[in-house]
Amino acid sequence: MAVAPPENDTSPDPSRPVNRFDRYFEVTARGSTMSREVRGGLATFFTMAYIVVLNPLILGSAVDIEGNSLPIPAIAAATALIAGLMTIMMGAVARFPLALAAGLGINALVAYEIAPEMTWADAMGLVVIEGVIIAILVLTGLRTAVFRSVPTQLKTAIGVGIGLFLTIIGLVDAGFVRRLPDEANTTVPLGLGIGGRLVSWPMLVFVLGLLLTLVLVVRRVKGAILLGILGSTVLAMLVEAVGNIGPSVVDGVPNPKGWSLNVPTLPSNPFDVPDLSLLGKFNVLGSWERAGWLVVLMFIFTLLITDFFDTMGTMVAVGQEGGMLDEQGTPPRAKEILLVDSIGAAAGGAASVSSNTSYIESAAGVAEGARTGVANLVTGLLFLLAMFLAPLVVIVPFEAASVALVVVGFLMMTAVRAIDWSDYEIAIPAFLTIVLMPFTYSISNGIGAGLIVYVVVKLAKGRFREIHPLLYGVAGLFVVYFLRGPLEALLF
Repeated sequence: MAVAPPENDTSPDPSRPVNRFDRYFEVTARGSTMSREVRGGLATFFTMAYIVVLNPLILGSAVDIEGNSLPIPAIAAATALIAGLMTIMMGAVARFPLALAAGLGINALVAYEIAPEMTWADAMGLVVIEGVIIAILVLTGLRTAVFRSVPTQLKTAIGVGIGLFLTIIGLVDAGFVRRLPDEANTTVPLGLGIGGRLVSWPMLVFVLGLLLTLVLVVRRVKGAILLGILGSTVLAMLVEAVGNIGPSVVDGVPNPKGWSLNVPTLPSNPFDVPDLSLLGKFNVLGSWERAGWLVVLMFIFTLLITDFFDTMGTMVAVGQEGGMLDEQGTPPRAKEILLVDSIGAAAGGAASVSSNTSYIESAAGVAEGARTGVANLVTGLLFLLAMFLAPLVVIVPFEAASVALVVVGFLMMTAVRAIDWSDYEIAIPAFLTIVLMPFTYSISNGIGAGLIVYVVVKLAKGRFREIHPLLYGVAGLFVVYFLRGPLEALLF
């Protein structure tokens, strides 16, 4: 039997907020602490800081219809700026530990499919239009309604699929798993290392870093993932200092045993003045005149579907990892999360860095204990600093950052037990959702296939009433999305 405390007891209540900051961000209410939030913010930044380097390489390597390219230093600075601002906004408004940055996949779409049909300003104008449309869908409640219409167990499958997606991203980025060349004369698409062997020092750094992190996780060491990233980075710097390995491409010549993206060396000058000349260089009307309304509508539709459902899956996965979902599988302040994400899409276009979207790497921060928007404040500030300290940011190689992705993939995979695998009506759509994300390298593909099959299976069983009315429309849109290749060929 509990004994009530005396009336004059002044001892602090650990379940009550200690100040207004704590109350606003619900740090104590969500069972977190400031130290956990800071660790989580650091872990998230280190796992996604690569975008400051990778986004410029993707956008800067393409040319528009006039043969113009975007300056790489300006892309890098704007990438860090928008990522920092939008991540902070997500933390301050939605109070959810979900960081934003230029979306991978979307930036490739903009660079290699959209820009060749128009100018860069026109292409970024389409991204702005897409962000505005999504914001309207959020404000009208439609985007939130679509999210709530998805069955809870299918939302769980989305989180599990993203966990596997993160795992294969980590393994591929680290060079541990590689695409086999066409001349290998084999039907196997992927293989271990180089020629089935681990023969490079960067691979060894990844393996040792992964083992270290797994041991720390098993021993419940605080900051295990962050310590794994930092420890792997230090080891990588030592290996590079001794072996002088260099990057994976040297003067256009492949170096399979080199570092995947960043070479872990201390820069001679860690400070750099950011070039923000790309801000505001967009045009929302030019594309309609240059490419035609049909082409423009198809591009906007593709951007819209990708952004719409990638974010839905990401926020479910991150909330699931932190135990922050309600009984319907919905995270707190879902509407605010989706609204900030849509603003990020428009902001990315306005800054010429492509649509900014929620990053699944945020799960690394949640695995470190982040539960609130405070972690986003840390991550966002680090991105803003990265504008000036870009040379320091690129010290962390893929081989070190990828360690976190594999470990987080395991942690997210554990939610698979919540799916009723004996019920084929949900198990089959869940299975396709899970496997197609890593196998097609797309969150949207997995969600789309799962929802289409869910509707088809329910209709085949005659259980029409179990399908939310909105899911018919969503499944139909995904059918168009998957058939956009034949449709484009037919229309154009």
